[in-house]
Amino acid sequence: TSLSSSALAEELTVSAAASLTNAFTELKGDFEKTHPGTSIFTNFAASTPLLQQIREGAPADVFASKAQAEKLIEPAGRKDFVSNSVVLIVPVDSKVVITSVTDLEKLERLAVGNPDFVPAGRYTRDSLTSVGLWERLQPKYIFGQSVRQVLDYVSRGEVDAGFVYGTDARQAGDKVRVVMKMQGHEPVMYPIAVVSASAHKKLAQEFVDFVLSPAGRAILETYGFEEPR
Repeated sequence: TSLSSSALAEELTVSAAASLTNAFTELKGDFEKTHPGTSIFTNFAASTPLLQQIREGAPADVFASKAQAEKLIEPAGRKDFVSNSVVLIVPVDSKVVITSVTDLEKLERLAVGNPDFVPAGRYTRDSLTSVGLWERLQPKYIFGQSVRQVLDYVSRGEVDAGFVYGTDARQAGDKVRVVMKMQGHEPVMYPIAVVSASAHKKLAQEFVDFVLSPAGRAILETYGFEEPR
């Protein structure tokens, strides 16, 4: 029997955007419970390094991230499964009053993800550019190398405000307050797909189907992800 049970054991590697870490860790646990013998290895990072790894032949069965994955994924099965929002947050005890984006000019220090590396920073730049503020606010920016770093700056009160995803603000709990949802940027969509080079396509597709199912969606929504727009 030990032989047959090990023959049934399958390992699946899921490469996903860093902002999906908490939600996908829970999804993985639930999927393993309903698929005895299956173990899922999760790999979380920014979109670009994840794609680079797959391109260089690193094992991956499912890819869930914002980057376009060219020919590395099965295009027919690629689906946007959730969206996110970009929000302006302040430390929870902040006395700052912000009723419109122009109020940002009154602040001294604004934390923002470096747009060269951090997708949330790019969306922020697009949003502020759309109202003619990106250049004007330049002297105030404290650039973070990740959304997590921006969140830390705001949580610790080291800046007056910062720009993060809605899901990040939710994770920071009672340390920050959301004051505004940003507009004027393209929707923040997360596609999911089976990787073309996967050796476990059937199981990979089952995991994708689980993420898209009502049970999967319910988990994602508890972390602040929204329906695809």
